[in-house]
Amino acid sequence: MEHCPLSAAQLIPTEEVNPDRVDALQAQILQTGSWTVPITAEKDALFVIDDYHRLTAAHRLRLTRMPVLLLDNDSVRVESWRPGGNITPAEIFAMARSGRKFPYKTTRHVFAHGLPTCDVPLELLSSPTPMDMAPVFSAGAL
Repeated sequence: MEHCPLSAAQLIPTEEVNPDRVDALQAQILQTGSWTVPITAEKDALFVIDDYHRLTAAHRLRLTRMPVLLLDNDSVRVESWRPGGNITPAEIFAMARSGRKFPYKTTRHVFAHGLPTCDVPLELLSSPTPMDMAPVFSAGAL
């Protein structure tokens, strides 16, 4: 799996975030000085599959692009974090099209093969010029 550079504005979030978690993640990203976990998004509709918190941090940091893994729904199992809850890919597509968001911790995505990591310096993600984001992978990151 390879990540590709996409604009944060192209990605559609479908779930609310915990602001405290975004604060902590943003501090971690700034301390590291690089983007280490690609955001996962549905390959055709570009809605975020996982890592709404990272997308929010990217907006806060005014990053113009970020590493994104484009996946299809067949490669991801969807569950609900909520007891007795049930969520389907069709419901997620509908939410993405509606412009609304599920409450925080509604959807849980399980990746059968794990996810790679990356190491992209933040200055490449905020540069207005075309970027060369050569992927650096490490299997099994979650």
